[in-house]
Amino acid sequence: MVHPMSSNPVSWRDTLISEDATLAQIIANLNETGLQVALVHADGVLAGTVTDGDIRRALLKGLDLTTPAREVMFRTPLTAKPDQPRDAILRLMAERRIHQIPVVDPDGRILGLHLWDDLLPGRDMRPNTVVIMAGGFGKRLAPHTDTTPKPMLHIGGRPMMEHIVDAIRDSGFTNIVVALHHLGHLIEDHFGGGERFGVRIRYLKEEEPLGTAGALSLLTGDLEGPLIVTNGDLLTDIRYGEMVDFHQSHKAAASMAVRMHEIQNPFGVVDTEGVDIVGFEEKPIYRTRISAGVYVLDPDALGFLEKGRYCDMPTLFDRLRKAGRRTIAYAIYEPWIDIGRPEDLERAKAHKGA
Repeated sequence: MVHPMSSNPVSWRDTLISEDATLAQIIANLNETGLQVALVHADGVLAGTVTDGDIRRALLKGLDLTTPAREVMFRTPLTAKPDQPRDAILRLMAERRIHQIPVVDPDGRILGLHLWDDLLPGRDMRPNTVVIMAGGFGKRLAPHTDTTPKPMLHIGGRPMMEHIVDAIRDSGFTNIVVALHHLGHLIEDHFGGGERFGVRIRYLKEEEPLGTAGALSLLTGDLEGPLIVTNGDLLTDIRYGEMVDFHQSHKAAASMAVRMHEIQNPFGVVDTEGVDIVGFEEKPIYRTRISAGVYVLDPDALGFLEKGRYCDMPTLFDRLRKAGRRTIAYAIYEPWIDIGRPEDLERAKAHKGA
């Protein structure tokens, strides 16, 4: 349990927010504490909780960053008594698939916070396979990519894909498959079997480009649990394990990480009915959801691919949807950079301090 005397530099008190705290303030709190929950209180009494999942649902509903906590919080969270045994807490967490439980006294006053990671140190790594799509030509980044595959471009003093592998490993996954095509031998020579990165790496070699999903048709052997797929040109703090949990809890065949993208019209917009002006909107902002390049697929979703045939992810999702399978969106708000253009590469270098 995280408590005021904990050696952990982050205390449960750091997660406390008021019911008036905005969605933007809650996101900042979650990023600062890293505890994945904010405790909403009134004079020290627990009023509710806000987790990553609550924020994702709010974003998917179209709520903006000024929305107060009272409108997005979960009002009846599971709580623990201060004298409840550790084993009982672990069972509750496993049964409810949650990673945090507030500790409260009989009057509802917050006394602390149980965290799954603290209660179960040294837990087994997850068995799921993570596929990194690293076969693209990176044409928009030429001439950088004429002799270097895009995932091997240096950011922060080392190849981009090292950051991706580290993030995968730190999320609890060590079974990695890399799909290769353009200058793939340079990636394989650098990463080898993955031993020095604390993971196991195997390779799929595309004889010709197969798209963002087609390479998955080359996978062999049984897959244990859902498959994670990520583009090899992303820098993101997404929590892969939480996306897998979200996917499974919604009984989906395929999940796509999505991100809100804003475009501001540089001009004032005039609304008309015929020749009559009925309104004005000054430089409106249009918000759309875009694919963030990370996916979770049930193993049987691969049955919708033809071996060795080109297929992109939108096509695979469309095939699944038309077959009556559930396809869902997983909203992300974590830092995310898609490195497709020279300006993205420079932004990523600035983000990583190099």
